[in-house]
Order: sequence, then structure tokens, then C-alpha cells
Amino acid sequence: MLLRTDLRSAARPIILFSVVALCSIAGCKTAGAPPRTAGPQGALPVQVVTSVQQNVPLMGNWVATTDGYINAQIQPQVSGYLIRQNYKEGSEVHKGQVLFEIDPRPLQAVLDQTKAAVAQAEAQLQLATINVKRDTPLAEAHAIAQSQLDNDVQTQAADKAAVASAQASMASAQLNVGFTQVRSLIDGVAGQAMLQVGSLVNPSSVLTSVSQLKPIKVYFYISEQEYLELSAQAKSRGKADLLSSGNAIPLKLTLSNNQVFPQTGHIIFIDRSVSAQTGSLRLAAEFANPGNLLRPGQFGRVSAETSILHNAIIVPQQAVSELQGLNQIIVVGADNIAHIRTVQLGPQIGQNIVINSGLNAGEQVVTEGNEKVKDGMKLMPQPEPFPTAAPSTPTTTQGN
Repeated sequence: MLLRTDLRSAARPIILFSVVALCSIAGCKTAGAPPRTAGPQGALPVQVVTSVQQNVPLMGNWVATTDGYINAQIQPQVSGYLIRQNYKEGSEVHKGQVLFEIDPRPLQAVLDQTKAAVAQAEAQLQLATINVKRDTPLAEAHAIAQSQLDNDVQTQAADKAAVASAQASMASAQLNVGFTQVRSLIDGVAGQAMLQVGSLVNPSSVLTSVSQLKPIKVYFYISEQEYLELSAQAKSRGKADLLSSGNAIPLKLTLSNNQVFPQTGHIIFIDRSVSAQTGSLRLAAEFANPGNLLRPGQFGRVSAETSILHNAIIVPQQAVSELQGLNQIIVVGADNIAHIRTVQLGPQIGQNIVINSGLNAGEQVVTEGNEKVKDGMKLMPQPEPFPTAAPSTPTTTQGN
């Protein structure tokens, strides 16, 4: 009796192990395991989006560089030694503000000489005038020869000319003394001083530069086709031509950090000809620049609406796949059967793309799981909302 009990105890682990093994082989389900999702009759579940038809604005996007609206090189008009710098480099300056001072003493001495020359010439003129007044009645009374009066008149005229010449020299000397104060001729931001105090300068020396930054210019290049499209846009909005379009064609500026500049711009310059080498045309836009955020030499991208694509068929870009150079999409038929089609692509619009041919509006296309789909396969479509990202991607990008 004892022996049988021991044998039963020893057999229990073996029986338990066998049950576990059989359960594993048979694929027993546990109570907490989630049920697997499967389509009807083995249909493959895929996410789908319904293609839409709408008017799409096409955006042009061009590499751009900023430049001062006016860039003035500050150069002295007289020679001399710099004795003072009156501005802080990189700060805003105003028209008429004194930026540098040149030693005025040599030019002041020249001015004093011209003043003395003027006084001397005026004294000579006074004497000549007295002689003419004295000799005029004497010559009329034939008390002196007429030739003496003629000499007096000629001397008076020469002395008048001498006075005028001396006064002109004095005015020039006064200007030169004034030019020892080198002033800014525009409002703007002054750059680094190219020469320091103590330097000997002359009219060919560049002391600094001042750039007007409010507003600022932005230069970019567009293709001949884009120029024609923009011109057509301007005329459709009631403008005579592109140059006079003003705010009818607003321009957007994206900075190098991919942030959009808050101010919109408009075209103020169109070059006279298209480059024969590149086939592009240079344009300039004007942007308001509060706070002087934009500085000359910055890079960015200018974008504008070039045209409108009417009744375009749009699908998410992820619905399109490429195979051996062909663009394909998977269309879900009315019977939920997969149909692989070759399509012709149009411009990219944000995260969506235009289908020029091969697809109709309202058809469902597979957006996720399409790598597992084969032509003629039974599908279980799971509709997703259409992406609504704003169109922002350009059709063409031109650079300089």
C-alpha cells in the first residue's frame, strides 16, 4: 500500500508536464490574451484615404539674399588725420550725424588766408571805385584825358572779378573746414570703422558703411516661365504689370532657421533682361524690417503664389510608392479588391501630392500597409481622415 502511494506522487509531475506540453502544442488560449483582428475570409486590414478634388495654389520658392535698401560708403572729402570717432559701431545713426572728425587746423589756416585775400581784393575794389567816381566828371569836362577814365573803369572791373574769385576761394575753404566733420547722409545702421583715430585719410579712404535697413531689400532669381506666370497673376488681380503689382502678389520670406518672417513683402525691381546663361531674371522685393532683425547678406527663401491648378486630384504622399522608376498607388475597388495603378505625379502640396493622371476623385487609396498588398488581394479597408496640412511646398526652386 505504501508503494502505490509513492508511485502516484511521483507520477503527478509527469502528468502535469504532459498537460502543459500538450496545451502548448495545441495553442491553448489564456484568459487575458487579446483577440487577433482578422478580416472577413482572411482579408488584409489596411488604412485608406479617399482622394479629393480641389483647386490648388501653386507656390514658387526661390533662394534669396538680403541687402540694405541703400548702402552708403562713408568717405572723407578732405585729407587729414582722424582725431575722433563719434559713433558706436553697429548702432543706428541718423542723417547729418557726425561719425568722424578730421583735424581742422590746416584747413582753418587756409580759410583764414582766403578771408584775408577777400579783404585785400575788396580794398582794391574800393580804391578803383573811388577813382572812377573822381575821374568821371573830370573827363566829361575834358580836364583829364578820356583814356585815364577808361583805365579806371577797367581797373574797377578787374577788382570786382578779383573780389568774386577771392570770395569763391573762401567759400571753398569754408566747405573744406566743414568737411572735417564726416557725416552720415542717410538713416541706417553704421558698420565697423575701417580706419582708427590717428590714421591719415584722404578722399579715397573708406571710413565705414551705413546701410538703410528700414525697409530692407531681398534679391532673388526666377525662371522666365515663373515670370510670365506671376505677370499673369498680377493682371488677373487688376494690376498693369508685375512691377506695379504692389501687395496684390504678397511675398513670404522664410529665414535660414526655417522660421517665417512675420512681414510680407512686394516686388520693387525687375531686371531689364533674362540671363542668357541661366535663363533666370533677377527681382528685388521690399520688406518692412522692424527692430532691424534682417541684416544685409542673410540667406532665406522667398515664396509666392505663381498660379492655381484647377480641379486637381490630391492624395497623401505616403500613398505613392516607386517601383523601377514608375509611381504606383493601390486603389481599393468597390468589392474591396486591391488594384495597383501607375500614375503621373504633379506638384507636392505640403504632405500631399497631386495626381495628374491614373486616379479619379473619390476613389480610396491605401496609405499604410501597402507594402504587403498585391494586385487582386482581398482587403479590409479602414478609413482615415484626409491630411489637412496647408499647401507650402514649391513647384520650382531657382537659385542664384
